[in-house]
Amino acid sequence: MFGRKKKKSLIPFGGVSAEDDQNIAVERPQDAARSNFWAEGRLLLRDLIFALMIAVLMIVFVVQPVKVEGTSMLPRLHDGERIFVNKLIYYGLPKLQRGDIVVFWFPNNPSQSYIKRIVGLPGEKVEIREGRVIINDHELNEPYLDPQLNISHPSQQPVIVREHYYFVMGDNRDHSSDSRYWGLVPEKYIYGKALFRYWPLGSASLISHDPDYNPVPPSPTPSAESSDDADTGEEQ
Repeated sequence: MFGRKKKKSLIPFGGVSAEDDQNIAVERPQDAARSNFWAEGRLLLRDLIFALMIAVLMIVFVVQPVKVEGTSMLPRLHDGERIFVNKLIYYGLPKLQRGDIVVFWFPNNPSQSYIKRIVGLPGEKVEIREGRVIINDHELNEPYLDPQLNISHPSQQPVIVREHYYFVMGDNRDHSSDSRYWGLVPEKYIYGKALFRYWPLGSASLISHDPDYNPVPPSPTPSAESSDDADTGEEQ
C-alpha cells in the first residue's frame, strides 16, 4: 500500500517505440514554422532584388521617364505631364517614322532636351506654305493639330532633309521652337520615342502612332529639276 509506485512502461505502437529507432524524426511545429518563415523571407528578398535589377535595366536600356516642359506639343501633351519613352529607338528598334513624338538633345545645346514630332524623313523635301506642311510637293495630312494653335500661317523655303537627319516640329506651331528656326535634328541625338503617359493618372494612356494620320507622300523621281531643288534646299 505504501510501497513505491511502479513506473508505467511505455506501450509500444505496433511493436515499435521511439527508443527502438534513433532515426525517427520528432516534429516540433514551432521550429518548423520559424524555419519556414525565414526561408520564405529569403525567397521574398531574392525576388525583390531580382525585380529591382530588372527595373534598373529597363530604365537604363529600355524605357526612361521624362517630364514634359512647355506647351509646344499641345494639344497632345501638356506642360508638367510625365511620360515613358522607348530608349531602344536609339538603336533603331523600331525604325523612326513620320508622326513619331521623340525626345532628343537640342543640336545647338546638347545639355538641353526637346520633345517634338517627326515631320520630314531623310531624303525628303520639306516646305511650309502658309502654315501647311508640304512633303515632296504633297500636302501632309495632320489631324492631330488644333487650328486654334496654328493661326500665324508662316511660309518657308524648301529644305532637303539630309541622310541620318530629321525635320521636327511641335504640334503647337504658333509657340514651338523647332526645325523651322534652328534646322535639322541628327539621328544620333534622338534618344527616345514617346510611349506611355503615366501622369496624371487620370490621363494615363498609350501614345500611339497612327500611320493613317501621316501618309507618306511618294518620293520625287530623279530629274534635273529635282536636282536643282536639292541644291537650293541645302543652301538654306
